[in-house]
Amino acid sequence: MKIFTYIMIALALGLVIFNVTLLDFNNLFEGNSLVALIGIAASLCAVCILLIFRMSKLIDEKTRGN
Repeated sequence: MKIFTYIMIALALGLVIFNVTLLDFNNLFEGNSLVALIGIAASLCAVCILLIFRMSKLIDEKTRGN
């Protein structure tokens, strides 16, 4: 499960980088730039959720060790 979460985090960060390349800074809230902004926000949310999941697994492992 540890490797899976790290792979998913890497994929989400890759999507952030890809969507940054699609941004048009002159028209940030129009067309493909808006889609790219939504993709960036969704990918960052996915990274946060995966990090929370990873931390919860670490806490679970430590509490079961006691």
